[in-house]
Amino acid sequence: MRKASITRKTNETDITLDFAIDGAGTAIINTGIPFFDHMLNLFAKHGMFDLDLQMRGDIDIDYHHSVEDVGICLGQTFREALGNASGIQRYASGLIPMDEALCQMAVDISNRPVLVFDYAFPKTKIGTFDAELVEEFFQAFVSNARLSLHVKILAGSNLHHISESCFKALGIILDQATQIDPRKTGVPSTKGVL
Repeated sequence: MRKASITRKTNETDITLDFAIDGAGTAIINTGIPFFDHMLNLFAKHGMFDLDLQMRGDIDIDYHHSVEDVGICLGQTFREALGNASGIQRYASGLIPMDEALCQMAVDISNRPVLVFDYAFPKTKIGTFDAELVEEFFQAFVSNARLSLHVKILAGSNLHHISESCFKALGIILDQATQIDPRKTGVPSTKGVL
């Protein structure tokens, strides 16, 4: 099973995270940020990833450090669980709707971290969650997972639905890209290494 664990403690957050690519979509998540827990649960469920995440953060200040640090830890465990990426599909893309919202996403598990996020979340809140932290999470995750990820919101008016379409898409697209193709041998690159 492709899995990894991390414990990361800073002056701002204390995180323990276990992640499995080849999971059943089981999520045990406690960040102290209910909306963020909901989004991460969607990511795990629709990606068929197992995710056990326990975090204490300085959420009395705001949610920024906590969201970013979870992105860092999840990205690092994703990268470690993937190993040398031998036999994976590597690429995946799709359109993921959530009611009136529509997210287009494409990924290349390339070992070159690039995020193109073609949507400007307004500086407002979804409940108590700063909407702009969705992109902040994606940036931290992509930088540490070392992916090339393109995200484009094609439709949507409800920020909860737009966010949900992004997190569901991330799970679904990464699940597709990490699938082992029995026809492929070795690392999926003409360079011989990602």
